Order: sequence, then structure tokens, then C-alpha cells
Amino acid sequence: MSEPVVIVGAGPTGITAATLLAQRGIDCTVLDRWSDVYPQPRAVHLDDEVYRIIARLGVTERFREISRPTIGLRLLDGSHRVLEEFRRDRGSGVNGYPQATMFDQPDLERLLRENLRHYRSARLLGDVEVTDIEPADGEVRVHYTDRTDGSRHMVPASYVLGCDGANSLVRNRIGATMRNLKFDQRWLVVDIASTAELGQWDGVHQVCDPHRAATYMRIGPTRYRWEFQLLADEVGADFPDLASLRPLIAPWVGEIDTSAMTLVRTAEYTFRAQIADRWRCGRVFLLGDAAHLTPPFIGQGMGAGIRDAMNLSWKLAAVLSGQLSEAVLDSYEVERKPHARYMIRLAQRIGRVMTGGGWCGDLIRRRALPLLRRFPAVATMVLDSSTPPLRRSALIGRGRLAGVLCPNPVVAENKRFDDMVGDGFVLVARSTADVTAGGVRMHRAAPGDELDRWLRRGRAQVALVRPDGTVMASGATPAPLPAGPGSPARRPTRCR
Repeated sequence: MSEPVVIVGAGPTGITAATLLAQRGIDCTVLDRWSDVYPQPRAVHLDDEVYRIIARLGVTERFREISRPTIGLRLLDGSHRVLEEFRRDRGSGVNGYPQATMFDQPDLERLLRENLRHYRSARLLGDVEVTDIEPADGEVRVHYTDRTDGSRHMVPASYVLGCDGANSLVRNRIGATMRNLKFDQRWLVVDIASTAELGQWDGVHQVCDPHRAATYMRIGPTRYRWEFQLLADEVGADFPDLASLRPLIAPWVGEIDTSAMTLVRTAEYTFRAQIADRWRCGRVFLLGDAAHLTPPFIGQGMGAGIRDAMNLSWKLAAVLSGQLSEAVLDSYEVERKPHARYMIRLAQRIGRVMTGGGWCGDLIRRRALPLLRRFPAVATMVLDSSTPPLRRSALIGRGRLAGVLCPNPVVAENKRFDDMVGDGFVLVARSTADVTAGGVRMHRAAPGDELDRWLRRGRAQVALVRPDGTVMASGATPAPLPAGPGSPARRPTRCR
């Protein structure tokens, strides 16, 4: 008998997808080559839209304990003089959570794995190496080797999610290729733990220096991250210890003795901008770094994968439970691919503005950035964590609010909108709207509250909100729900 879903890769994307599926009663198996959480820190930032997804997993309070909101962004020149500073409120935004939050990825992954154990529908197999993906009639056969004893196994699946990273085997097996969006920069990433207080401004520091661009941020009470653009004649191996790193981190650590610091890791990364030419082949889907790679300048790499998981999981669950036609699965790539490409392009532009242009670019930054404080709207744009609406698809129709996230305010009994409405479709309506729910749950916005003001700004009386919080359609009357399983299904294409 086939497993409904097999997920290849147990990083944040894979575990998020597994948890969301399990919450909807869908059995799934996660296969990962590591026996435990990968110990090295990588991602360190997420925005409030992604935080909202983390909250959907049921770990809000525990994530709050291992994370810290950041207060904004400071732009510095090569001499570490402040060119401009953008401060943000650490409180909750429109999505109900801080707009920018720092964390240590291994801590997050441990939290997500521990949470997954609460769901009987999901199982995680570590220390296994997936060796092949074999499409067959009505299923996909996933072959893997147990790394502890060398035994070989096969599990048939109705659907396979490739969450196996930048060097994805799943992507290779379905014949998808990464398209280079022409951004390659070599950077040195440094993580340090220190018992000494560095005494630095507690936001992100971006050094806009064409000779040596750099980023500094505090991750936790004793954890710090630096990123330095490598020069043409440098490699990461040139900086193996604190002594060799001292000239780079000196502007932040000053005279602090290295005995108070521990080098957690130092690694060379090539920051790339790439996107897969296709994200689906029949019953196999790509998510996360298997589908897209984002330069880190806006901290959206890991978050993009979690967005993928949120977008696809509820659709897959609805198809497997017979509520929706398989045809709706086409909407995953239609919606997510343009959004991911936009965020990649934005990261490219921000990276070039901060680091490019040689001496001329440096001169422009020195003269132009201090002028920004005269335009408060610019600061608002820089700090705004909202992302573009999703493109129109079979599950996103018409209306000014279609494709955007519904706000997540506290609506009753100290509960937020997401907690009150659950995981189904919900019709959000103004108190004056003369409408009926039409078979879905309805939430009436109180006059003048946040949801009422949101609807008025969107020139809508009602908005049909999907299980992932995205508006399917808005207007004066309710939109019809998506067609059920009786609709013609998309004929799965063959892989290779």
C-alpha cells in the first residue's frame, strides 16, 4: 500500500510540510540522510509572514524562547560611520508577530522535530540515503539505503516532496534544472559565541563597502553572526581561527579578549540566485532550496521554503482527502514561482545597492543615504516586511485583496484570527455585508476593527480566505469555493 506522501529532506521546509500534512490527518514519511539535526548554523532570520506559519505548527511560545526580535537596520560605510539607520518596532505587526526575528537554525530544527513527534500521522527516518525516485502508474517509488547497515528499501508514495536542498537528487531525477539569475558572490560566514557583551547597536549592521562588504547581527544572548565578502585572492580556509579573524571582527569586538569568545564555525559560501525551470513532474514536487536559491541580503532563503510548504500542504491534503480535484495542484508552481523569483530579484538588487558600484557606488551611497531621513516614506518601505500578492491561479480569483494575506489580529478571547478560524476556508465579511456563508465558516468583522478597515481599504464587503491565510477572492459578494474531486484532474506528466 502506498504512503500518501514521502518527503525527502528533514530541514525546516520538509518538517514544516510534514507537520502541516499531519495536522490534517495525512500520513507521511520524512527521509533524511542525517541521524539528527545538522549542527551548523545557517539561516538566522525570518519575517512575520513566516513567523505566522511557524505559529500554525503549534510552537509559538517555544519559538519565542529561542528567538529575539531585531530592532532594525543600520547602514555603515567602510570606516563604520553610520550612513543611515532604520528602526522598527519589536512589537507585533499586521500578521501578529514581530516583523524581523533572529534565531539559530539548529535550535529551530530541534524544536520542529520535537513537535513533529506529537503527530502519529508522521514518521521521520534518519540516517538514510535516498538513491532513486521512480515514477510508476499512480505512484512514485522512493528507493533508499539505510546508512547504518547498508540495507536497501523501497517505499511507494502517492506524492513525493523534494525538500533535499541545493544539490537535490529529486530535482535531478525529474529532469528539472536550475536557471542562473546571474548573481554569484563568495562570502565568509562566521558564527561566534561570546560570554562578553559586545556593546553594539542591537540591530543588523550592513557595511556598504565595495572593497569589503560585511554584515553583523546578534542572534541570541551569546551568539553573533558576521558575513564578509571575500576578496579575489582569498578563500575561506585563510580564516581558520579567531586570530586570523580578529582584523575582520575588530570593529565590533574591540579589545575583548579572545578567551571570552568561541568560534562556532567559519565557512565559505557562494551566494547564488537560481530558480528551477519547473517545480513539478507528475506526482513529484520541489520545495525550498531544491526549487530556488536566494542571496541572503533580505533574509528570505529559509523562509521561502517554509512558504512553499504552507502553500502546497493544504492543497495536497485536500486532494488526498477527496475534497478537491488534483487539478488544483497546478496552482502551487503558478503561485509560488513568481513570488520566489520576485524575492530573489529583490535580494539581488539590495545586495548590489549595498555592495556594488566600486568607488562610484561608494560615493553615491555616502551622499544619498543620509538624505533618506528626509523622506519618512522611504524608511517605511525599507522596514515593511510584507511580500507581493500571489499571482492569479485556480485558487486565486478576482478582487483587490486577492492573493494577499489576510491580517491576523486579536479578534476575541485574546485569540488571533488564525486560531479562531482554524484550517478551513473562511468568509470574512463586514458587519454591513448582506451575505450568507454558503457552506463555509463566516467571520463578521466588528465595525472599525482591523479586519473591517482592511476590507474597506480593499474596497470589499467580503473576502474568501483560504486555509493558508491567503485571500482567494474579494468583492461585494462571496466567491465560489474551488471545484471538488468531480472536476477533471490534470493528467500527470511523466518524469524524464
